[in-house]
Amino acid sequence: QVQLVESGGGLVQAGGSLRLSCAASESNLRIITMGWHRQAPGKKRELVAVILSGGSTSYADSVKGRFTISRDNAKNTVYLQMNGLKSEDTAVYYCNANIMSGQVVRNYWGQGTQVTVSS
Repeated sequence: QVQLVESGGGLVQAGGSLRLSCAASESNLRIITMGWHRQAPGKKRELVAVILSGGSTSYADSVKGRFTISRDNAKNTVYLQMNGLKSEDTAVYYCNANIMSGQVVRNYWGQGTQVTVSS
């Protein structure tokens, strides 16, 4: 029922910036958390950043000080501002959300968007 639509990935030089967006397809959703994961070639998927309904955030140590997650509740959209990009940030980035359906929390994933950082 709910779909997460991602955008903003691309190719960027080291030290550059990108802004990822992820929007839930339906309005008036009870979104508990939204966040971003990434998966680089040969590596497991890892948490990058998460934002809770109250606005608190958490980041992987590798991106602290460089990435910022934010949320627009009216648009059911989460953003990831990525600054000071490094080659090791190259990965497929996946949006993730935990959404209330009745009294059940359901987990959703986006299709992924490629971020490539050149040296």
